Amino acid sequence: MNEQFQKLIERAEQLIGRIESILPQPLAAPADWNASIAWRYRRRSSGHGVLEPVKHVAAMSLDSLKEIDVQKEKIARNTQQFVEGKPANNVLLTGARGTGKSSLIRACLQAYAPQGLRLIEVDKAELTDLPDIVEVVSQRPEKFIVFSDDLSFDEGEPGYKALKSILDGSIAASTPNVLIYATSNRRHLLPEYMKDNLSYTHTEDGEVHPGEVIEEKISLSERFGLWVSFYPFSQNEYLTIVGQWLSSFGVSDAAIAAARPEALVWALERGSRSGRVAYQFARDYAGRAQA
Repeated sequence: MNEQFQKLIERAEQLIGRIESILPQPLAAPADWNASIAWRYRRRSSGHGVLEPVKHVAAMSLDSLKEIDVQKEKIARNTQQFVEGKPANNVLLTGARGTGKSSLIRACLQAYAPQGLRLIEVDKAELTDLPDIVEVVSQRPEKFIVFSDDLSFDEGEPGYKALKSILDGSIAASTPNVLIYATSNRRHLLPEYMKDNLSYTHTEDGEVHPGEVIEEKISLSERFGLWVSFYPFSQNEYLTIVGQWLSSFGVSDAAIAAARPEALVWALERGSRSGRVAYQFARDYAGRAQA
């Protein structure tokens, strides 16, 4: 009888172990925070969240980013205040595609990593786990930027409320070693429709007041303390960026000057004079030049 009971206990323990292995687990801190300066948050199919080190962080320097000097000064100043323990703001970078929004954040990471800056990339679908991420890093000596790229929401998405609460609105105090940096092509992060204008009201003297629909749509972006806008490049600015990238690939000054007409045709075919298009042209031209 005792032997049968012991076997029953062992089988029960095995069953409990299997059940626990598939249940969502609390987010655990990485075993080695020195494994990288950048991390990705991933949620496994089992529901477990993990912080994975980025083994090959894309190299980017602030000096290599051209024609966005005003934006660069604002982001670099805010980031420096943050790593020095001074008051700093959460940042929303919005505007034209391919103008260097995410590149600027990567460049700041490279510039300030020696002073203890770290980055955690979080996809929009996983923003609901932001409180767990903040809790894990809250006692660390490093400064963490939680970065979400190309951020926008549709109506009713759960990550919207989670981000809104973390930025400003939760009963919990903000964590001094965590800031949110997000990029978006939408200034207010939510789709805006013509029908939203119907919620506006106006007084007898013509003063206009936004309705509840508009107020809700701007409430998230308003919680970012620093807004930085990016604009499409002019032709001369585009060519300057092309020259910068070609120079970084070792192309001579004479060849860079000769490449200008090709660079303009490349942009015309792509329908954009963005920094991303300039980089793609430079890679293509430099690769052909080295063949």
